Amino acid sequence: MKERQWQEYLADVRDLSLSLGEPQWMLELREASLEKLATLELPHIERVKVERMPLFNVGDFKEGQVPESVYAFDEAKDNPLIVQHGKTTTIEQISTKLLEQGVIYTDMQTALQEYPELVQAAYMNQAVLPDEDKLTAFHAAFMNSGVFLYVPKNVVIEEPIEALLFQDSCATTAFVKHVLIVAEENCEFTYLERLKAVGEGKQKISGNVVVEVIAKQGAKIKYAAIDQLSENSTSYVNRRGYIGRDASIDWAIGIFNDGDIVADFDSDLVGVGAHSEIKVVAISSGKQIQGIDTRVTNKAANSIGHILQHGVIRDKATLTFNGIGHIIKGAKNADAQQESRVLMLSEKARGDANPILLIDENEVTAGHAASVGRVDPEEMYYLMSRGLSKHEAERLVIRGFLGSVITAIPIKAVQKELVDVIEGKLV
Repeated sequence: MKERQWQEYLADVRDLSLSLGEPQWMLELREASLEKLATLELPHIERVKVERMPLFNVGDFKEGQVPESVYAFDEAKDNPLIVQHGKTTTIEQISTKLLEQGVIYTDMQTALQEYPELVQAAYMNQAVLPDEDKLTAFHAAFMNSGVFLYVPKNVVIEEPIEALLFQDSCATTAFVKHVLIVAEENCEFTYLERLKAVGEGKQKISGNVVVEVIAKQGAKIKYAAIDQLSENSTSYVNRRGYIGRDASIDWAIGIFNDGDIVADFDSDLVGVGAHSEIKVVAISSGKQIQGIDTRVTNKAANSIGHILQHGVIRDKATLTFNGIGHIIKGAKNADAQQESRVLMLSEKARGDANPILLIDENEVTAGHAASVGRVDPEEMYYLMSRGLSKHEAERLVIRGFLGSVITAIPIKAVQKELVDVIEGKLV
């Protein structure tokens, strides 16, 4: 889209921001990002032709709200929960106990109105910057919904915090969702996020989801996600952690979308002793293209960043894993390890596993492993010799191959849901 066309959206973006009652700084961020869109470059993702993907279909972003929820609410559940259908928040639940402890869990527009200072302190100015590239600028300009979670110092939340974010395939507006999580010093919690497509619509839409997790000193976060975005959606998903001294984020992410995806999963280890474990599993099928960049940047001494990526490819699909470990000058005794493995179930499938290590410091530990191949015939022979059919044997091998992330999901019911999703993708 040319500069003149982006400028035509300026009045609409202003109207949208004013109608939502956003603070002045948010309007200024939208305007500045829209003005930069034409001049910024697309992100470079090794072996993925991002420029060929229709990631900028804005649609009718002033489309009305969707009042109906597809989620069957279980009143017996009392853990923190937000459900959004498109831009509309249909369920918002948090206990009185957590409110009294100062925990904030609400939709992004409410947070902008009621807690503007807290949001402004972290929104796209630490983890993800609005002018990094064309996709982050698009997000900053057109963000239309999202979630804000704030956990105060020393608060430990035992029950999982859930977000169910439904993408309406009948919608005519881009799915531009922002999740902002701020964890103050020494707090602990588990967050579970699901991006899921609903509806029978055939509308071609763009998705652009940015998740920022700010983990301050000593904070410990377990973050799990299951992505199932629409076949008719070409989406960009950016999840990034900004991890302070002795803080940690353990990521467990399942990528099971039906459409083409560009994903960027990053951990910036900015504090001494910061720690990140990233586990990613993905399945590509049909003619789907999925490009996944997973990066850990060790910016501080004694920081640890590990990446584990496993993917399965069927039919004529393409799956690219780029694992990037970068140890910055000054990050002595840092540890950067990565493993990327791809299993191909079709001769027409294409898989890439690209390990990249950038080491700017001595006295560090770094390593990588990568492989692309087919199901081990010896494993298949062993299982089939025990009476299993070829299909059953292959299914067991694949489930074991993807098991590292399944077991990292913090809720047993969701582990089962994840297994069901994998089964469905492999049928």
